[in-house]
Amino acid sequence: MRDYLTTHAASALTIGGFLIGLALGAIVFRTNFCAMGSVSDMVSFGDSRRFRAWLLAAATAVVGAQWLAHIGVVELGRSIYLTPSFNWSGNILGGLLFGIGMVFGGGCATRNLARVGGGDMRALLTLIVLGISAYIALGGIFGPVRAALESTTAVALTSPSQGLPDLAGLLVKGRPGAARLMLTALVVGILLAYCFSDVTFRSAYSHIASGVGVGLCIVAGWALTGLTYDELASRPSVPISLTFVRPTGDALEWLQRSTALGLPGFGVATVFGTIVGAFIVAKATGQFRLATFSDKGDTLRNLGGAVLMGVGGIMALGCTIGQGITGISTLSAGSFLTFAALVAGAVIGVRALEALLLREA
Repeated sequence: MRDYLTTHAASALTIGGFLIGLALGAIVFRTNFCAMGSVSDMVSFGDSRRFRAWLLAAATAVVGAQWLAHIGVVELGRSIYLTPSFNWSGNILGGLLFGIGMVFGGGCATRNLARVGGGDMRALLTLIVLGISAYIALGGIFGPVRAALESTTAVALTSPSQGLPDLAGLLVKGRPGAARLMLTALVVGILLAYCFSDVTFRSAYSHIASGVGVGLCIVAGWALTGLTYDELASRPSVPISLTFVRPTGDALEWLQRSTALGLPGFGVATVFGTIVGAFIVAKATGQFRLATFSDKGDTLRNLGGAVLMGVGGIMALGCTIGQGITGISTLSAGSFLTFAALVAGAVIGVRALEALLLREA
């Protein structure tokens, strides 16, 4: 299979990415999986079920990704998450900006893709602004500032990468496999213990299904990009799984330059697949509804949130899916730090939005 996929890598990444995105969009729309909504539920109503579903997705992804790495399907060490430097400022500041932005933007990038599939034109414009902002932060006018901040604050590590197993390997010298197994078991054990310690979550089968389903989509992404990776290719694509900040910008570029760019890559294909998957479920369940902004304030809040998500997501190297699940599945220390910043930013955002709406009422 690996030989076939590496030979036909471009088409495999396009078709496979679209199908994985299709599954993700269907799951997110059908189960109402939402990272922003999960934090809002906890802060406003004391309901942690969707937050536990998010962590269950992370636990599922950790098990799957580490197993794929163990059997040689994917080299996680080649991913963007396991670099030999620690960009703590980007993880913290980027995570905070994205967390705040997703509250004002009506949800993270993934949720907005699903909302587009359900007919929400607000989400479409939010994603367009998010994608443009991501490109501005990546290589546009904000790029030099972001790069300067990263180069100034990044910490070079003595371990091979910022992965928790590599960091632990400094203590357990000569036994990297043991460190990886120990850290995998510890992280998964803590996540599962927290998720299922709540009796209401144990009986919330749709939330359990959403967490496992989203986690398996991440695993499928790692399997596909791991099997298609060929270091001898003229332009090898490093292993990656689902993430939606830069790919949203890439999707906008592909729509404008598709004749020059050829087949959409894995990230772009997942963007389109997620929208179509949500659309199929929305139409099948009678939930497809065209919607737009309610007033000027709603418009400004959503577009402001989109800018924060685009810039923050590039700084943090991912979003609630890209760092909060995909990155965590690699056991990257930076991903755990970003996850904490995302949640903190979302809490700040929920409180700020509540106060703003009270003033406007």
